[in-house]
This record gives sequence, C-alpha cells and structure tokens, in this order.
Amino acid sequence: MSLYPADFVELYRREGLWLDETFATFFADAANRFSDAEAVVGPDHTGVEHRLTYRELADYSAQAAGVLAAHGVGQGDFVVVQLPNIVEYVVAIGAVFRLGARPVFALPAHRQAELTHFVNQSGAKALITTGVWNGFDHRELARELNITTLVIAEDPQEFSRFTFADWAEAKPVPAAQVDPLDIAFLQVSGGTTGIPKLIPRSHADYLYSVRESARICELTPETRFLVVLPVSHNFTMSSPGILGVLWSGGTIVLCPEPTPSTSFTLVARERITLCALVPPLALAWLAMAPVLHPDLSSLKVLQVGGAKFTPEAAKRIAPELGCRLQQVFGMAEGLVNYTRPDDSEELVIGTQGRPMSPFDEVRVVDDAGNDVPPGERGRLLTRGPYTIRAYWGGVDKESFTEDGFYASGDLVRQLPSGHLIVEGRDKDQINRGGEKISAEEIEDHLISHDLVHDAAIIAVPDRLQGERSYAFVVLTDGARLDATVLRDYLRKRRVADYKIPDYFEFAESFPTTGVGKTNRRELRRIVQEYVSAKTQQQEESTN
Repeated sequence: MSLYPADFVELYRREGLWLDETFATFFADAANRFSDAEAVVGPDHTGVEHRLTYRELADYSAQAAGVLAAHGVGQGDFVVVQLPNIVEYVVAIGAVFRLGARPVFALPAHRQAELTHFVNQSGAKALITTGVWNGFDHRELARELNITTLVIAEDPQEFSRFTFADWAEAKPVPAAQVDPLDIAFLQVSGGTTGIPKLIPRSHADYLYSVRESARICELTPETRFLVVLPVSHNFTMSSPGILGVLWSGGTIVLCPEPTPSTSFTLVARERITLCALVPPLALAWLAMAPVLHPDLSSLKVLQVGGAKFTPEAAKRIAPELGCRLQQVFGMAEGLVNYTRPDDSEELVIGTQGRPMSPFDEVRVVDDAGNDVPPGERGRLLTRGPYTIRAYWGGVDKESFTEDGFYASGDLVRQLPSGHLIVEGRDKDQINRGGEKISAEEIEDHLISHDLVHDAAIIAVPDRLQGERSYAFVVLTDGARLDATVLRDYLRKRRVADYKIPDYFEFAESFPTTGVGKTNRRELRRIVQEYVSAKTQQQEESTN
C-alpha cells in the first residue's frame, strides 16, 4: 500500500530518491558494514551502562524479535513503544522492525489519554514500556489498555518481562520481507494542544530523509551523537538523529536526563561531536557553561530546532560554546530544513535553514491561498518525497490541499536563497483591537535583554480589545527586573506601543512538552486561571 500518488512514486523512484531498503533489515545491514564499531552507549533501565557494537545491536534485536513473536506480534501489527533514553529502546525498535511490525512512537511524557488514543486509532497489538521512570510507574498506564504488554523492568508485575536477560535466551527470527512503499511506523504530531495526530511514514520516504540528512550534516563513522531530547522524537530520530548516525557508522550516546551538567559530563567523557537541542535547552547550556566550565572541545556542531531560535541567542553559540550552530526547522509530517556548513554567518544566525531535498516544494501563501511576493510573510505549504499526504485515519483533512500540499500552520518568509525565516504560528497571534501581534516577535525582543532567560507571550480574552497580551518571563539566575523596566526596554527597541505586553508575570521556569518545547497549552491554562482569579478578586472588592 503506497501513501503517495502513483505518478509521484514513479518520479521519486526514477530519480533514485526511494530505494528498496526497509527498516526490517536496517540494523542487520548496518552490522554487515560496521560490525565491531561502537553503535550505542548508554544506561539500561537499571542505570547500568552498556556499550553495544553494531553486531551486538543487530543480534540482540533479532533475539528480542523472537520474544515479540512468541507473544503473538507479527508482520503488519502496530506496537506502541513508550521508553525513555535507555539502550533497550534501540534494541526494541530494531526488534519490532525486524518482524515487519510497525512501531507507534509514544513519548515518556504521554499519559492515559494519549496512549489510549494511540492504541484505539492504530489497533495496536502490543505495548513496550518500562517500570518506574522519573517517579512515574508506567505499568499503571498499561493496566488500562488491555493489550499485550512487555515491560523493560526487573519486576514487570503481571506483565511479561522484556530485558537483556530475556533476549539472550530467545531464538532469533529472520527479517521479514517488507514492501518499501508500505507503512513503516506511526509518528506523533508535535503540537502542544490537543491529542497528537498519528503520522504514517513509509520505509522509502523516511529512509530517504535519513540518508539525505546524514549527507547534509556530513556524518561519518567518527560522529558521536549525544541524545539529550527524547530518543523517540522525530528530531532525535532522523534529523539526522540516531538513524542517520547508525546509517553512517557513528556512535549514539544516550543521555538519561536533559540537565546541562549531565550533558556536559557526557560531552567531555564520550568526546561528543554532535548534539541536538530545543531552544530552551540551548539557552540553559548558554547560561550554565560559564558556571560549570565544561570541556566542550570535541563538540563540532550543536543543532537547535523544534521551535524558532532567536537571532539574539543564535549568535552566542559559536563564541560561548566553541562549536558551529546548525539551525533545524522541520516537522514530523515531513519537510526538514537545515542551515548548511557553507552558509554565511548571517544565514546561520538569522534563518532556520533551507529544504534538504531539491524535490521539496515550498509555497508561501496568504489567507486566501495565493502565493505572496518573494520575501513576504505568509503561511507555509509544502509537498515532497518525505512529506505526508494525509494523517492516519484521514483526520484533519483541512491541513492538506487538494493537490497534496501540507499546510504546516507556520508563518514564514522565504529568501531568494531558499532559506526560511520562521515568524511564528498562525495561532500564535494576539488580535488586540484589530491589530495583529506576533507572539514570537515580542518574545524575540524580550529574550534579547541580557537578564531575560526566556519569554512566552500568550493571548488573554478582553471585553474591550478582544484580546490582550500576557508576557511570561523567566529571568537569568539572580536577576531582578520588573514590568516597568521591560516596557521601557521594548520602547527603546522601537516596539510599537500596541505590541508591548499588557501584563507581565515572572516565573522560575516554563511548563514544557515531552520534547522540551514551551507548553503553551499549559501556559494558557495557568494564565486563564490567574486572570479569572484576579478578575473575581477585583469584582469582590468592588462589591
């Protein structure tokens, strides 16, 4: 079953983009090429460190596939995989792929609502999860799903144990014969509101993106990639991520927690050359580097993606961390943009990169769907050899045009070079008395202040203006600022008065999603509760 129209399948095959490779043999093929090289370094579920060669990784995956087969998992079945950054994760997905089964990539932060949705929508046959992680017992979630559950824990309780000890005793199974055009797995959408949508990816389209990402990012067998973000997130999986590194013969090093101190320790010890972060974590690195004085001498490239990285912060990476910045702007639905090694400093700092494939089609349109003039702001539409044509189950059809373009919801400008500048989301706007305010524009201004660590602008309802803007601000450690100072600062930067936030709130940190992005859904909830309580207090005092 192909996920793309026949004429596009023919085009992508004829141009050599889509090959006959599949994930069923991905780990075995890598072992044949890189056999005794170090593939994976990291803790297991008990915290014990493992160092697996490519051959060991492939052999364990084949044996783990035997355990799954004994539990009734077979070709075509969906398997929800919800695991943290542990070495068993890599073995587990290799096992699922080897059977010709299809992972559904859940994040450790997902809870009952999301997991139930994933199981119901995919018809998943099994769940692979862990025991207690970061104080949360994932077995409690499994009890409500009523499907075959394999637990990576010493005490699986009523479920089946799925650990190195169990794999070592299992008989390996041969790799399944899989159609490259068929569904390889379901990824989850990266939005911060609502239940995530499921994204079907084929072997051919995803492996093309892996190979092309590895080429653009200049991966080699000497690459050592530190996995700080959740390992199952699309950014961490394929941009170029763990799959790009394994395809190139490099080493992935799993970081069990995203704190700068733990990350810095692993960079120095494992001589890390590449790491991928979201902007809040990059800001944390910048804040803590002068305090911890880490040895980052091996680090060649720091990727920052998942959300826009402000120019004010981007220009600090090279001088303060001593490595090259690569901006990454992409989506689990497809299109990925990178700044390139030969890009000018202006492009690296001021843009979010350009599409990785010459076959990526990008349109920037106005609200009526008409193309805007080059360089002007508009909504991003995209189509290409690794961008989906529909969500699983046909939901949210309005996100796709009749001719197959995906409407990402991003507001961008495209330069003549093809580089994109992300200016926000079409829903990250405040309509204040008819004047439209870009949340990210004001966030950029606030973050440029030396004493502001991070900022988020949220719309709050207002009876007179329709909406007013609420600024949540996180200051650097020990800093003291108030709303008056920040308003004056914005005026000095020639920000229009109507764009200056109506309210300011100072917080120690922001709520985040499972991949470390600022969780605006939770921020909106907090703001609404705060404003409601404040309004009630005012009304009570008036009465």
